[in-house]
Amino acid sequence: VQLQASGGGLVQAGGSLRLSCAASGLTFSDYTLGWFRRAPGKEREFVAAVSRDGGFTYYADSMKGRFTVSRDNANTTVYLQIHSLKPEDTAVYYCAADKWGHGRITIRDVDYWGQGTLVTVSS
Repeated sequence: VQLQASGGGLVQAGGSLRLSCAASGLTFSDYTLGWFRRAPGKEREFVAAVSRDGGFTYYADSMKGRFTVSRDNANTTVYLQIHSLKPEDTAVYYCAADKWGHGRITIRDVDYWGQGTLVTVSS
């Protein structure tokens, strides 16, 4: 199983980014897919998740409004769109796959992790 995240980079505050995570080696539609992030000096935290059919999305309270998670089951890819980026959004963003959960994903529920993509927001 591989989850290949991409789309990170250096962006100015107020800008936008779309992260992608291409999955292979698993039955994509069997998994809830989500995103976590780990900021410098902090623990990894849940950002957002999307249900198996894409019909439901879930966000950490602090992420609501600027983050949009979506998925394309035909292309086995999950996305995270981030608007109005802030310096505190600087982090490594990880995609994650959870086969048995519904809704929010916890770290212990994750079956597969992507390798992470670095987002750096300059002020």
